[in-house]
Amino acid sequence: MNHHRLLIILLSLSAMALSRHTATAVKKIQSPDKTIEVTIDKNNMDIHYGNERNLFTVSASGATIDNRPASVDKWIVSSSSLPQNIKYEMTGGKRLKCSNTYNEYRLVADEKDNGTLSMVLRLYNDGVAFRYETEGDGNICGETTQYKIPLSCKRWMQQYDQSYERFFPEETGDAQQDAHWGFPALFELGKDSWALLTEAGIEKCHSASSLTAAETPSAYNISWGSPARCGHTPWRVIILGSLNDITESTLVTDVSPESRIADTSWIKPGAASWIYWAYNRGSKDYRLVTQYIDMAETLKLPYVLIDWEWDIMGNGGDINDALKYAAERNVKTLLWYNSSTAWTTNGAGGPLFRLNKPEDREREFAMLQDMGVAGVKIDFFAGDTQQTMEYCIELLECAARHNLLVNFHGATIPRGWQRTYPNLVSVEGVYGAEWYNNAPVLTDRAAAHNATLPFTRNVIGPMDYTPCTFSDSQHPHITTHGHELALTVLFESTVQHLADKPESYLAQPKEVQEFLTGLPTVWDDTRLLAGYPGKYVVMARKNGNRWFIAGINGTDSDLDITIPVDRIDLASFNKGKLYTDSGDTETPWTVSTISSVPQKLSLLPRGGFVIVL
Repeated sequence: MNHHRLLIILLSLSAMALSRHTATAVKKIQSPDKTIEVTIDKNNMDIHYGNERNLFTVSASGATIDNRPASVDKWIVSSSSLPQNIKYEMTGGKRLKCSNTYNEYRLVADEKDNGTLSMVLRLYNDGVAFRYETEGDGNICGETTQYKIPLSCKRWMQQYDQSYERFFPEETGDAQQDAHWGFPALFELGKDSWALLTEAGIEKCHSASSLTAAETPSAYNISWGSPARCGHTPWRVIILGSLNDITESTLVTDVSPESRIADTSWIKPGAASWIYWAYNRGSKDYRLVTQYIDMAETLKLPYVLIDWEWDIMGNGGDINDALKYAAERNVKTLLWYNSSTAWTTNGAGGPLFRLNKPEDREREFAMLQDMGVAGVKIDFFAGDTQQTMEYCIELLECAARHNLLVNFHGATIPRGWQRTYPNLVSVEGVYGAEWYNNAPVLTDRAAAHNATLPFTRNVIGPMDYTPCTFSDSQHPHITTHGHELALTVLFESTVQHLADKPESYLAQPKEVQEFLTGLPTVWDDTRLLAGYPGKYVVMARKNGNRWFIAGINGTDSDLDITIPVDRIDLASFNKGKLYTDSGDTETPWTVSTISSVPQKLSLLPRGGFVIVL
């Protein structure tokens, strides 16, 4: 070997050593605005925010690749990128024009027996997102990820249920009531420091996941809903910051794939009348259905949702007659379907088994498109398995080919599909108003529950709570009229389903009816003005040149609240209207014209208000 060649080899080895030394020396990484910092220590990531140090730890100690465990002793930062800025437009949601900035880092696993596992780690100004990837043809079929959060932190976590229909009770300390929780999970970490855990970017090859108790009481494992195999995992999402940052964040859609629907001009937001809440099996009664179509026409709502058992409609007409009746009144129709994967016997409603096979689904959706149907509500899914994720995505893709909106019920929570498939206009995944029909669980707890949802479930995507009921269903509610009206603004859903009886809405004052007629269901901007989970919330949403400010009292006592308006632009404001409770059961409304936003309002127990500027 000549000296020249030896020198080249020595220089190459030196450069490799320097590169490796440089990689391992990078221990602290930051968000673009430097408010969020992650310190990497072996296979742990310590999360810091603002002046709060080491708020909690993410342990990422391994994965399973092609059914072979790959333990990670140490993560090494191998590359980083300059701040990346993404901008995109939504057809629905809390903000139609979205943007976010992040720093991206690629970490490689320093493993003894496997060098194919890596992690993509992004630090945004409002959170952290990471996912595992394989380098090559291998597939990840399991992971070992754990969140270690001090037990002294307050937390709002929902006991796991495959329909995501449970409360978010406030807890602290080591007396965990449950051992399995669904996303999202909210934690108060310190003074004005909050974290919301969830996931996003679910694709056909993925299972959805949830949180399970670890051996250490302060730790939570990510657990998959079923076996799955994919070259990468979904994004593990940590929204981080103040309560304002949590509620206003679009991080779930920021990390999700961009829209796969080229032409979205047919996707129209709006409100719908909905028959199920008041009459349960009412959709099989043609005469009742026409009352809800008439209500939609009177209030100028663009949609009517005809729920289960429309396939056996009678009493004067069938579904074809109902569709014709709606079309004559310029009301678009949404139809319910059973997914036929979970509840198919013992009283399960129909239509059944029309969407499961690809050829049947294509035929059914083509027929609906020819009949002028605008969308479908699909119900009763079989949990968070990989098979269910694939089925949901295939339903969205097929519906998009036939210009059909989709509303998933009895289903998993939004995990970013609302960006990738914008025809997904709403998702249940919430303990909603239909539970006044099913059981007496909401009556005493609804107010606090409603004041928790803007900080938890509705942060991550559209929520079909079916709000704004002034009368009673099978079980009574004790929230006020002002509270119920406020939910139409506080709860975001691209198609908002109004659940009460036609006669209840049409008995309200003219001003309230006009409010429902002009109700937007998509927003140019969203701002949290004040609130605390389970206690109260005041939120402002902008649509065009109008601001809607809504607030509710989640407690059983009178509550004086301050309305800070410094976070919204009132330069062009010249008048507005205030809707609130009078306190008189005979005439429950106070509707007044205002020339300025009141600094304070006194809310009745379980009361609420709306201001339109």
